[in-house]
Order: sequence, then C-alpha cells, then structure tokens
Amino acid sequence: MGLSSTLYVGISGLQTNAQAMAVVGNNISNSNTTAFKSSSALFSDVMATTVSSASGNSEVGRGAQISTVKTSFAQGTLEATDSDTDLAIQGDGFFIVSPADADTVYYTRNGAFSFDDEGYLVTAEGMRVQGSAINDAGEVQGNIGDIQINLVSQIAASETATVDMTTNLNSDSELVGPFDVANADDTSNFSSSLVIYDSLGTEHIATCFYTKTGENQWEYNVAVDSDELDAAQAGAEDLTVVLTGTLEFDEDGNLTTGGTGNTAALQWNNGSDQTQVISYNFDITQFDSESTIYYQTQDGYAAGELSSVNIASDGTVSGVYSNGVTDDVAMIALATFTNPDGLDSAGGSLWMETAQSGAAAIGFPGESQGTLITQSLELSNVDLSAEFVDMITIQNGYNAASKVITTVDEMLQEVLNLKR
Repeated sequence: MGLSSTLYVGISGLQTNAQAMAVVGNNISNSNTTAFKSSSALFSDVMATTVSSASGNSEVGRGAQISTVKTSFAQGTLEATDSDTDLAIQGDGFFIVSPADADTVYYTRNGAFSFDDEGYLVTAEGMRVQGSAINDAGEVQGNIGDIQINLVSQIAASETATVDMTTNLNSDSELVGPFDVANADDTSNFSSSLVIYDSLGTEHIATCFYTKTGENQWEYNVAVDSDELDAAQAGAEDLTVVLTGTLEFDEDGNLTTGGTGNTAALQWNNGSDQTQVISYNFDITQFDSESTIYYQTQDGYAAGELSSVNIASDGTVSGVYSNGVTDDVAMIALATFTNPDGLDSAGGSLWMETAQSGAAAIGFPGESQGTLITQSLELSNVDLSAEFVDMITIQNGYNAASKVITTVDEMLQEVLNLKR
C-alpha cells in the first residue's frame, strides 16, 4: 500500500467525521422539534488490503465509513399544554396519519392535532388522524379511517322515560293526610321537584309529594302544572296528579312495597308525544332522621348544539353538547412495530413502514400500544450535553484525519526531494 493510497485513508476519515457532524448538527437543530427522535452515526472500518510479507499475509486498513445512522426512539419528556387536542403517547405506539388526497399512510409521535374547517382531526401539516368510528350503540367499528366530527351538529331532544329517586322519609313525621292537590303543601310531609322533558325537549316541572298515611306507610303523588297538560288530562286545580301510589316499609325502615312498577302517562298540550310514559323508581328509606333527597335523576334532555370536542385518555373522541350530552364519535388508533429502527424518515416528524420495520400492528391506546396523555406533547429526546460531547469527539477525529493527509503530503515531498 503506497503513500498515495494513504491519502485516501485520511480522506475517508474526513468524510466520515463530516457526515457524523451532520448527524449531530441535525440533532441539535431539532432539539426543540416536537417528538423529534435523535440519531447517532455508527462508524465501521473499510475492508482491509492484504499485504504479503516474509512472515505471511497481513492486513492494512483502508479507512473508515458510516455503517449506519441509528435512530433512538427513546421516550421524550412530556410537556403539558392548554389544548384539548394535544396528545402524547407514553409507550411505543405511533399515531397513524394520512394525506387527504392520497392513500399513503404515515406514522408519527407528534400529537399536536386540531380540527380543520371540515371537522377532520389533523396534524399541523393537514394530515388526517386515523381511527375507528363508534356507532350509535357505542361499539367501536373495525375499519380504520379519517376521524371526523360535525362541528355544526345538533343532537335531538330525548323525552324522559325513567326517573330514579333516592330519598329518606322521616319516620317521626306526623299524619297529615289525606293528600289534597289543592292544598298540596299542607297535606304532605315532604316534596321534591325535578325537571323532565317531553319529545320536543320542552322542560316541565314534576313534583313528588310524600304524605304519611299510617305507621310505616306513605302515599306519594306526582303532580305537574295543569296548564301544560292536554285538556283531557288537566285537572281543575293549578297542579294535576299524574301518578299516585303507596310506599310501605318494614320495622327497620326499609322499603318493601312500591319501589318499582310505577308508571305515569302524560299528555302535553304543546304538540309533543301525546302519550309520554315515565317510569318512577323509588329507592327510599324511612329512618328517624330528617326527610331529605340523596339523589334524583331522569334520562331526558333538551336539544343541544355542539359546544366542544373532548379526547379522552383511552383515545375516545367525543362531542360535548350544550345540553350536557356527550356523544362518542371515534377512537384514535395507534400502531406499533416489531423493529421501529427499520422505519424510514419522511420528514415532518413522519415515518414510513418498511420491510425492515415489519408490518404495523394496529390497535387502540392501552398497555400494548401505549397510553395517551391528554393536553400534553412529547418533546424532542435530544440530549444537548451528549451532542456537545459528540461534537468534541468528532472534531478531534476530523483534525486527526487531516493530520494524516498533511503528514503524507510531507512524506511525498521528501520522496520528490530525493531526485535533487
């Protein structure tokens, strides 16, 4: 191996260290890029030249080369944000995104999402986030596609069908019956009111009056405003009783009769469902303590407009409406790979599947795919202190390689001077 060949050995050192410096520079440049994954250049020697000698064959090295640039998919630090659509993955998963006008699939760790004017959940570059739709029964569908929500949608009203009431009635109450709707307050021991809804979403106040009629026995009467009822049902008084029944308790104050099977049939005068049926369920005790309401609820609601969109930690995308109803629309999908190091970088924090990475395993947030952290973003995993140390090492290697070239040049000059 001659001196001129040694020049190329020095050049390989310059080129290899220059390429390694480009990798370090790229890492440093992206130290503030959301979800950026740092890389490191791995060196290897070039196949040696065999030299024959009296003692046998020997090998003389021919320089260095970059064998591979390895990406580190180590978890980046998570930063809290104020955006409901910012998501970070804790684990190995990748978000699945696709352009609006192509079938190409990309993978990313950058969860800086938002909704565009068409209601699609998109990345900052307009890539549409992929997931599975949720049907009206709350079931997640199998196919993966664009996640979209109607940003100007309304949800229809739903009439009240069930009322649940959890109450205690004071066992020490006096007998004040019989109940008279014209003097409801004076002929009842306790009352509670709640809003119910008809099929148009119109609110009505239903009041349940409790009247003690005997030892361990009460009568209840549910009444509504007479002016809101159809003339065929409305009574002559301000309130009309639409449901009445008896509640019986044992000696320990537990309800034995009247808890279920109590149905009110309502006929409103506003054009809504003329035969609205409401089932009243009572979970009532009779203890020697103040009569009080512990819990009462009904399942109806008025019509509502979309007020916000929520993304839960399990990946469920939901529309939240002005009437308090939450409608689940889709579930965000995540992908994992057997060998993420084999992914190809496509720029913009995007990656593409390759034969080396293996096929994407599609699933939903969880232990296997990674969990979602809402209102958070994953930061770059670049360690600046490590990058600066690498810069020093690479610079020293580059300087040393340049010395090889200058030294060989001086040696060649000595050869040329032999002729003088």
